[in-house]
Amino acid sequence: MTVRTRFAPSPTGFLHIGGVRTALFNYLFARRNGGEFILRIEDTDRARSTEESIDAIMDGLQWLGLDHDGEPIYQSKRFDIYKEHAEKLIEKGLAYRCWCTPDELQERREAALKAGRAPRYDKRCKAITDGPDKPYAVRFKVPEGKTTFNDLIKGSISIEHEEIEDLVILRSDGTTTYNLCVVVDDATQGITHIIRGDDHINNTPKQILLYRALGYPVPEFAHLPMILGSDKSRLSKRHGATSVTAYRDMGYLPEAVINYLARLGWSCGDQEIFSIAELVEKFTLESVGKSAGVFNPEKLIWLNHHYIKEANIEELKPLFLKHLKELGIDATADERVSTIMQTGQEKAQTMVMMATDALFYFTDTVTYDEKAKKKFLTPEKLTPITMLTERLEALEAFTLEAVEQAFNSVLDECELKLGKLAQPVRVALTGTKISPGIFETITAMGKERTIKRLNNAIATMKETTEKENI
Repeated sequence: MTVRTRFAPSPTGFLHIGGVRTALFNYLFARRNGGEFILRIEDTDRARSTEESIDAIMDGLQWLGLDHDGEPIYQSKRFDIYKEHAEKLIEKGLAYRCWCTPDELQERREAALKAGRAPRYDKRCKAITDGPDKPYAVRFKVPEGKTTFNDLIKGSISIEHEEIEDLVILRSDGTTTYNLCVVVDDATQGITHIIRGDDHINNTPKQILLYRALGYPVPEFAHLPMILGSDKSRLSKRHGATSVTAYRDMGYLPEAVINYLARLGWSCGDQEIFSIAELVEKFTLESVGKSAGVFNPEKLIWLNHHYIKEANIEELKPLFLKHLKELGIDATADERVSTIMQTGQEKAQTMVMMATDALFYFTDTVTYDEKAKKKFLTPEKLTPITMLTERLEALEAFTLEAVEQAFNSVLDECELKLGKLAQPVRVALTGTKISPGIFETITAMGKERTIKRLNNAIATMKETTEKENI
């Protein structure tokens, strides 16, 4: 038997973190077992399904590297197949036509609730063989008894059939409903394992009954515990339920998102860092937890920081340039980019942070933080900064080693500790007290911009001295 899993999103909104985890677990299980991973777009809701949502789903999966096998399958192109199956159930006496209108059904539900009864369909059309000449729905006959199945994550689950009403499988407008569509698709597409969120558990017994009624083998089921927000409530936009491509736009790497989601409900000893190849090798449903996972933004940031630190600078460069451009800087032709990126790689938690923190390298002028300027660009720093400017300007090779040597020579002659000169120079170059290591910053900034900014700082300090002497 070839293992076949599927990811079946509805294109009525963005692809969020919970959906991506479901896709990931299906992908890993299929690849782990040498099987196939199918993408099915459940776009039967014509009013709410959009091309924009479909594009977002494709874009998100592609960014994460979750490649599906074959072409995507669209439910909207399979209505005739669903209707044929509904008619077969009627012919076999396992479904019946229902002429009850929505208003009539709502009235009966309200009456049942007032009487303290469960608001289930009362099956009044079940025995009618020759109904009125008006549109009708088709209902599946739920037999007496109970359905028990072995969930590969949660264990044995039993549902009494008295808790299930005769479900509509074909609406009066001719459209088919979710449960029939899913069963027909999974059966005809050879899906062997259905791995999905545990919000679908109540649908499972209905679908098992439909498999059996249609004569199809019942696949294995595995229901993933839900993901809670960081406040342990239902996942919300504030706590992680946002489009997966929004994480890309915020500067997260796909490797970090994949790694994080894999560990959100699945474990493999104490290991935290996994490549996609390791996940494929080690993933099993037996290691998926039964309780809900809690979305932890700090853990995702920690993982992203790790992957940025470990990444090859040249591989990160297109992302860095992209985020810089979004901040108004086109540095495509700037030869300093790789060196500048290296100065921020150790600290950056996201690629947006790396780009934002590097903006001072590319601006033509420096805007001083007034407190930093007042504290560090003082008259007594005029001499050592002037000496440093002259020595840096004299360098033929503007390398890290040469810059450090020039810097240290000024420290020795002026009998200064590193911080006493490094902070004024940092403010002169960046406008603030914060930057990467001073030698790395100078080297990455380049000789021309460094000399220009130091000269501007010298002019500022001279102006301050003149004002104080007046």
